[in-house]
Amino acid sequence: MFLKLLLVLRVIFNIKSFINKINKKMRWNKKQEPNKQIVTSLSNALNVDYGIAKLLVSRNIETYKQAKTFFRPSLDDLHDPFLMKDMNLAVSRIEKAITNKEIIMVFGDYDVDGTTAVSVVASYLKKDYKNVVTYIPDRYEEGYGVSYKGIDFASDNDIGLIIALDCGTKAIEKIDYATKKGVDFIIADHHRPSKELPEAVAVLNPKRKDCSYPYDELCGCGVGFKLIQALGVNKGQKIEEFTPYLDMVATAIAADIVPVTGENRTLAYFGMQVINKNPRVGIKALIAEANRPIINITDVVFTIAPRINAAGRMKSGIHAVNLLMEDDKNKAKKFATEIEKYNLDRKKLDQQITAEALRLIVKNEEENNFTSVVYDENWHKGVIGIVASRLIETYYRPTLVFTKSGNYLAASARSVKGFDVYHALEECAEFIEQFGGHKYAAGLTLKPENYIKFKAQFEQVVKDAIPPELLEPEISIDAEIPLSNITPKFYRILKQFGPFGPKNMKPVFLSTGMRDNGYGKKVGAEGDHLKINIISDADQKTYNAIGFNLGKKQELINNGKSFDIAYVIEENTWQGNTSIQLNIKDIRA
Repeated sequence: MFLKLLLVLRVIFNIKSFINKINKKMRWNKKQEPNKQIVTSLSNALNVDYGIAKLLVSRNIETYKQAKTFFRPSLDDLHDPFLMKDMNLAVSRIEKAITNKEIIMVFGDYDVDGTTAVSVVASYLKKDYKNVVTYIPDRYEEGYGVSYKGIDFASDNDIGLIIALDCGTKAIEKIDYATKKGVDFIIADHHRPSKELPEAVAVLNPKRKDCSYPYDELCGCGVGFKLIQALGVNKGQKIEEFTPYLDMVATAIAADIVPVTGENRTLAYFGMQVINKNPRVGIKALIAEANRPIINITDVVFTIAPRINAAGRMKSGIHAVNLLMEDDKNKAKKFATEIEKYNLDRKKLDQQITAEALRLIVKNEEENNFTSVVYDENWHKGVIGIVASRLIETYYRPTLVFTKSGNYLAASARSVKGFDVYHALEECAEFIEQFGGHKYAAGLTLKPENYIKFKAQFEQVVKDAIPPELLEPEISIDAEIPLSNITPKFYRILKQFGPFGPKNMKPVFLSTGMRDNGYGKKVGAEGDHLKINIISDADQKTYNAIGFNLGKKQELINNGKSFDIAYVIEENTWQGNTSIQLNIKDIRA
């Protein structure tokens, strides 16, 4: 027992040593100044501060009309779903299935995007039609995406139509197999297509080159939502009747890290209203189990999404679907309690495997590589994606974490800002059996005998392609402002920039010539964080600030030294009192 404890302590010490040793200097990058004439014009049109107008123009909002849409989203802003290629074919086939009393299988991936998509489409269909079944593939037995086992299940149970959500765009051979078995497919996906598309009844994917849909950044659940919206159009339903589904759509948008712009922002905006005011029974049960309030979309990312994901990572994604589609409060509470346990188990595995992966990188003397590629046959497949993200926190570079999956090796890939890991994998395709994903996240499988060759090739591809500056974490600064600009009115307007996410991040500000009032200190159980009371030389007012994981920079603020800060502005509630707080991202002398 003592030896085990010693080993755990040693692992924790090693992780902290790695982080302290490798923690790279942050790269501060000021955004390009927008056109002053456009900023001034917008400032006058909206009657807002020049700085606010500047932030809007940097988000490509240049006119009064665009600003009105940004600040006051409307469900009428949503696009006509029939603008999506093949939507009419998909709707016709579903309507035919209902008329002929066919069983419809709603099939989806086991992550948040897939399980919420299945829940949206299945719960909508089940309102008026009961011959609907849901199917989530087993992460270990079937792997990602459309599976032969799922198709066989459909064929054996006289299911004539499968609606595949958040997957299927590359499942050419599997769709052919289904067709020979008399099973039709409708694919509703958002992953990047290959040159050839599967021969399905319909392939709904806004990223298709021949699709003229006005917005191509929908998540898988978003495409599923457009499908039910189209079905509703044919039934004469108004768009307001679809708002109850938007809590799930907003959760998928948050979890899948898609841009929070255009249609996604509208869906997330109204989805957050549903989550805050009247979420479905299952989401309400999850929030209660987590015992944390959901105020904004960041809370969704760190509270709701990991728990939904945990079901597919540790057990089966069908548990998440059952929860999200449940109307009975007591049953939902039971499901949420089970999922909370899966989430706790996931956290323990995540920490353990991360420690092992960090040790492996050092053991192999790969600290200075351009990539992190690690493998252990015993690692849990359900958490390797999280581990890949954890490794990037320490070694900031494109990362793949492999484990054994049947006769193959399976990996989750994660990338750093600005580098397309999907394209890099395309350059290594000769060693890969199959892969799919996005610019910053992907999954792949390969034969064990190809692992060493793939690893070498991937390292070389990244080394040749990645600009050196992308190997340093970047803080993208929106504007330099004096702290005196931070008034209650200024912050009220900033809050209306939300919901935040990729392409619409919280504005990051730079302020220079700051000083601590002498009471700045390290906080947290191990002194990892920095609590500062900042005095601005300009107005001599004091501003509360917190710097998470910046404890090691205390020496920069001691003894009245002048320093610069990059930060976002937030609210902090303590003992019932709410105040504005600076959340410092980095400090420089």
